[in-house]
Amino acid sequence: MALWMGALGAVSFVLVFLIDGASRPGYAPTRHPVSALALGSRGGIQTANFLICGAAITAGAIGVLVEGPSALLGVVLAVFGLGLVASGVFRMDPMLGYPPGAPTGIPEQHSTAHRIHDLAGAVVFLALPVSAAISAFTLPTTPWRVVSGGIAVALFLGLGQFGRAWEQVSPRIGLIQRAMIIPGWGWLAALFTALALGLI
Repeated sequence: MALWMGALGAVSFVLVFLIDGASRPGYAPTRHPVSALALGSRGGIQTANFLICGAAITAGAIGVLVEGPSALLGVVLAVFGLGLVASGVFRMDPMLGYPPGAPTGIPEQHSTAHRIHDLAGAVVFLALPVSAAISAFTLPTTPWRVVSGGIAVALFLGLGQFGRAWEQVSPRIGLIQRAMIIPGWGWLAALFTALALGLI
Protein backbone atom coordinates (compact mmCIF):
# COMPACT_ATOMS: atom_id res chain seq x y z
CA MET A 1 0.00 0.00 0.00
CA ALA A 2 2.80 2.43 0.90
CA LEU A 3 4.52 1.88 -2.44
CA TRP A 4 1.30 2.60 -4.33
CA MET A 5 0.89 5.79 -2.31
CA GLY A 6 4.36 6.84 -3.41
CA ALA A 7 3.57 6.20 -7.06
CA LEU A 8 0.29 8.11 -6.84
CA GLY A 9 1.99 10.99 -5.06
CA ALA A 10 4.66 11.34 -7.76
CA VAL A 11 2.15 11.23 -10.63
CA SER A 12 -0.42 13.53 -9.03
CA PHE A 13 2.23 16.13 -8.17
CA VAL A 14 3.11 16.53 -11.85
CA LEU A 15 -0.50 16.48 -13.05
CA VAL A 16 -1.59 19.13 -10.56
CA PHE A 17 1.15 21.64 -11.34
CA LEU A 18 0.78 21.11 -15.11
CA ILE A 19 -2.98 21.69 -15.06
CA ASP A 20 -2.87 24.52 -12.54
CA GLY A 21 0.03 26.24 -14.29
CA ALA A 22 -1.62 26.04 -17.69
CA SER A 23 -4.82 27.64 -16.40
CA ARG A 24 -3.45 30.22 -13.94
CA PRO A 25 -3.93 33.86 -15.03
CA GLY A 26 -0.62 35.72 -15.21
CA TYR A 27 1.45 32.57 -14.75
CA ALA A 28 3.89 31.51 -17.50
CA PRO A 29 4.96 27.85 -17.18
CA THR A 30 8.06 28.39 -19.30
CA ARG A 31 9.26 31.33 -17.16
CA HIS A 32 7.97 30.74 -13.63
CA PRO A 33 9.08 27.90 -11.36
CA VAL A 34 6.56 25.40 -10.03
CA SER A 35 6.93 26.85 -6.53
CA ALA A 36 5.48 30.17 -7.72
CA LEU A 37 2.12 28.42 -8.03
CA ALA A 38 1.94 28.52 -4.22
CA LEU A 39 1.54 32.31 -4.49
CA GLY A 40 -1.54 34.32 -5.36
CA SER A 41 -5.23 33.68 -4.82
CA ARG A 42 -4.99 30.05 -5.97
CA GLY A 43 -1.77 29.37 -4.09
CA GLY A 44 -3.44 26.89 -1.77
CA ILE A 45 -3.63 24.38 -4.63
CA GLN A 46 0.13 24.07 -5.02
CA THR A 47 0.71 24.29 -1.27
CA ALA A 48 -1.59 21.30 -0.82
CA ASN A 49 0.15 19.60 -3.73
CA PHE A 50 3.51 19.93 -1.97
CA LEU A 51 2.14 18.71 1.35
CA ILE A 52 -0.03 15.82 0.19
CA CYS A 53 2.29 14.48 -2.49
CA GLY A 54 5.35 14.94 -0.29
CA ALA A 55 3.67 12.93 2.46
CA ALA A 56 2.62 10.23 -0.03
CA ILE A 57 6.15 9.94 -1.42
CA THR A 58 7.53 9.76 2.12
CA ALA A 59 5.13 6.88 2.78
CA GLY A 60 6.37 5.21 -0.40
CA ALA A 61 9.94 5.72 0.78
CA ILE A 62 9.10 3.90 4.02
CA GLY A 63 7.77 1.07 1.85
CA VAL A 64 11.11 0.97 0.03
CA LEU A 65 12.93 1.02 3.36
CA VAL A 66 10.93 -1.97 4.60
CA GLU A 67 10.41 -3.97 1.42
CA GLY A 68 12.80 -2.61 -1.17
CA PRO A 69 16.23 -3.67 -2.35
CA SER A 70 18.15 -0.95 -0.51
CA ALA A 71 17.66 0.67 2.89
CA LEU A 72 19.83 3.60 1.78
CA LEU A 73 17.51 4.20 -1.18
CA GLY A 74 14.53 4.30 1.16
CA VAL A 75 16.23 6.82 3.45
CA VAL A 76 17.19 9.18 0.61
CA LEU A 77 13.68 8.97 -0.89
CA ALA A 78 12.24 9.82 2.54
CA VAL A 79 14.48 12.90 2.62
CA PHE A 80 13.16 13.79 -0.85
CA GLY A 81 9.54 13.46 0.27
CA LEU A 82 10.09 15.48 3.43
CA GLY A 83 11.81 18.15 1.34
CA LEU A 84 8.63 18.47 -0.69
CA VAL A 85 6.59 18.85 2.49
CA ALA A 86 8.94 21.59 3.71
CA SER A 87 8.60 23.31 0.32
CA GLY A 88 4.88 23.51 0.96
CA VAL A 89 5.20 24.79 4.50
CA PHE A 90 7.58 27.59 3.47
CA ARG A 91 6.69 29.54 0.32
CA MET A 92 8.99 31.38 -2.03
CA ASP A 93 8.77 35.18 -2.25
CA PRO A 94 6.90 36.90 -5.11
CA MET A 95 9.31 37.59 -7.97
CA LEU A 96 9.79 37.24 -11.74
CA GLY A 97 6.55 39.14 -12.24
CA TYR A 98 4.39 36.60 -10.41
CA PRO A 99 1.91 37.13 -8.90
CA PRO A 100 1.04 40.12 -11.09
CA GLY A 101 2.62 43.20 -9.56
CA ALA A 102 5.60 41.30 -8.11
CA PRO A 103 9.16 42.44 -8.96
CA THR A 104 10.06 41.44 -12.51
CA GLY A 105 13.50 40.21 -11.47
CA ILE A 106 14.87 38.29 -8.48
CA PRO A 107 15.22 40.53 -5.40
CA GLU A 108 18.55 40.55 -3.60
CA GLN A 109 16.90 40.33 -0.17
CA HIS A 110 14.67 37.38 0.72
CA SER A 111 12.36 36.51 3.57
CA THR A 112 13.24 33.77 6.04
CA ALA A 113 10.46 31.61 4.55
CA HIS A 114 11.98 31.99 1.08
CA ARG A 115 15.45 31.02 2.32
CA ILE A 116 14.05 27.90 3.98
CA HIS A 117 12.10 27.13 0.81
CA ASP A 118 15.32 27.42 -1.20
CA LEU A 119 17.06 25.04 1.18
CA ALA A 120 14.19 22.56 0.94
CA GLY A 121 14.31 22.85 -2.85
CA ALA A 122 18.03 22.11 -2.86
CA VAL A 123 17.34 18.99 -0.79
CA VAL A 124 14.62 17.89 -3.21
CA PHE A 125 16.63 18.43 -6.37
CA LEU A 126 19.72 16.74 -4.95
CA ALA A 127 17.95 13.82 -3.26
CA LEU A 128 16.22 12.63 -6.43
CA PRO A 129 19.34 12.20 -8.63
CA VAL A 130 21.16 10.69 -5.65
CA SER A 131 18.27 8.21 -5.34
CA ALA A 132 18.59 7.36 -9.02
CA ALA A 133 22.35 6.92 -8.64
CA ILE A 134 21.86 4.59 -5.68
CA SER A 135 19.33 2.63 -7.73
CA ALA A 136 21.86 2.29 -10.56
CA PHE A 137 24.10 0.35 -8.19
CA THR A 138 21.62 -1.51 -6.02
CA LEU A 139 18.64 -2.58 -8.15
CA PRO A 140 18.84 -6.26 -9.12
CA THR A 141 17.95 -5.99 -12.82
CA THR A 142 20.19 -4.56 -15.54
CA PRO A 143 17.50 -2.53 -17.39
CA TRP A 144 16.54 -0.72 -14.20
CA ARG A 145 20.18 -0.07 -13.31
CA VAL A 146 20.84 1.41 -16.76
CA VAL A 147 17.70 3.58 -16.77
CA SER A 148 18.35 4.78 -13.23
CA GLY A 149 21.93 5.70 -14.10
CA GLY A 150 20.74 7.67 -17.12
CA ILE A 151 18.15 9.50 -15.03
CA ALA A 152 20.77 10.34 -12.40
CA VAL A 153 23.11 11.86 -15.00
CA ALA A 154 20.28 13.79 -16.69
CA LEU A 155 19.03 15.20 -13.38
CA PHE A 156 22.48 16.30 -12.25
CA LEU A 157 23.06 18.02 -15.60
CA GLY A 158 19.60 19.59 -15.44
CA LEU A 159 20.30 20.91 -11.96
CA GLY A 160 23.38 22.70 -13.27
CA GLN A 161 21.37 24.18 -16.13
CA PHE A 162 18.65 25.33 -13.77
CA GLY A 163 21.18 27.01 -11.50
CA ARG A 164 22.66 28.93 -14.41
CA ALA A 165 19.21 29.90 -15.69
CA TRP A 166 18.27 31.23 -12.24
CA GLU A 167 21.45 33.28 -11.93
CA GLN A 168 20.89 34.76 -15.39
CA VAL A 169 17.15 35.36 -14.73
CA SER A 170 16.46 33.40 -17.88
CA PRO A 171 12.96 33.50 -19.42
CA ARG A 172 13.18 29.69 -19.56
CA ILE A 173 13.55 28.99 -15.82
CA GLY A 174 10.21 27.19 -15.65
CA LEU A 175 10.86 25.17 -18.79
CA ILE A 176 14.24 23.94 -17.57
CA GLN A 177 12.82 23.03 -14.18
CA ARG A 178 9.98 21.08 -15.76
CA ALA A 179 12.49 19.25 -17.96
CA MET A 180 13.93 17.89 -14.70
CA ILE A 181 10.76 17.33 -12.74
CA ILE A 182 8.69 15.43 -15.30
CA PRO A 183 11.22 12.66 -16.14
CA GLY A 184 12.52 12.56 -12.55
CA TRP A 185 9.12 12.17 -10.92
CA GLY A 186 8.11 9.82 -13.75
CA TRP A 187 11.08 7.57 -12.98
CA LEU A 188 10.14 7.63 -9.29
CA ALA A 189 6.52 6.70 -9.99
CA ALA A 190 7.67 3.84 -12.22
CA LEU A 191 10.09 2.64 -9.53
CA PHE A 192 7.41 2.61 -6.84
CA THR A 193 5.03 0.80 -9.22
CA ALA A 194 7.57 -1.82 -10.24
CA LEU A 195 8.44 -2.50 -6.59
CA ALA A 196 4.75 -2.74 -5.67
CA LEU A 197 4.17 -5.27 -8.46
CA GLY A 198 7.24 -7.29 -7.51
CA LEU A 199 8.92 -6.62 -10.84
CA ILE A 200 12.16 -5.55 -9.16
